Formats: sequence, structure tokens, C-alpha cells
Amino acid sequence: MTTPKFCQSLPASPMLRFPRISRVVLLGVVFSLLCLPLASQATGAAEEKKNLPPYALIFGTVWGPDGVPLYGVTIKIRRADAKNPRKARWELYSDHHGEFAQRVPAGHADYVIWAELKGYKAQDGKKLQPGDEIRVHVENDERVDTGVHLKQ
Repeated sequence: MTTPKFCQSLPASPMLRFPRISRVVLLGVVFSLLCLPLASQATGAAEEKKNLPPYALIFGTVWGPDGVPLYGVTIKIRRADAKNPRKARWELYSDHHGEFAQRVPAGHADYVIWAELKGYKAQDGKKLQPGDEIRVHVENDERVDTGVHLKQ
């Protein structure tokens, strides 16, 4: 009996000598080749970050009269030696935890922080009054923690 022509063994080629590559390995190779440019961009961003000037961080929490953190309160920050005492250099809002954070230039400086309640409506419907202005002193590139307490 003779074997059919299509069943006869083929001559060995160099590709057939290597074991088959699994799909997982092949996907890993493709994924790493695609992510390689992204990794180089990330290191470029880290180098750019090193070239940024130093900064200090003013971090704070807005507290209601009952001691609960308040969301959505407008916070204004200015330097203490600013010409116009009611004009804010930075304006931001408290987050869902009542917290806010602002980068300011590093160095010896005093800052004034206050809450602006124009247009703010408390969730419980109570009328709130702004508290006193808070003075914060920054010595260098550091984090300064503070709190803004509102009155009823």
C-alpha cells in the first residue's frame, strides 16, 4: 500500500524546528513593544518634574459650626502683603471631604485664607457666616496644614 502524496513528510524547514509560541507569550511581547514608547514618555515627564521650581503646599479643611467638614465652599488665598486686601490670588473649592490644597511659591511668606460664602447653600439649609481670616506662615518648600471654621 502506498501513502497518499499529501501525507508524505515535508522537508524540514528552519521554522519548524522551534517550539510553537503560546498566545500568552506572543501577547506579552506585543504588549511590551506597544508600551515601550509610553514608558519612555513617563520618564520624560519625571525629568520635566525635576526641573519645576520648588513649591510649598497649603492644605486645609473647611469645618462647619457643628464640626462637620463642608463640601463646595469657596476658599480664597492671597499673600498677606498684597496691595488689595480683598483680592484673592488663588480661588479653589473644598472637596467631598471638606479639604483643599494649593501650591504656593516656596520661600519666606505669609498668606491669608478665608471662606467666601456668596452663593453657597448648605445641605441642611442653615445660613452660615464666614469665620475669621486665617494667617499661614510658609518658611520654605513645606506643607502647612490649617483649618477654616465657619460660624452659624
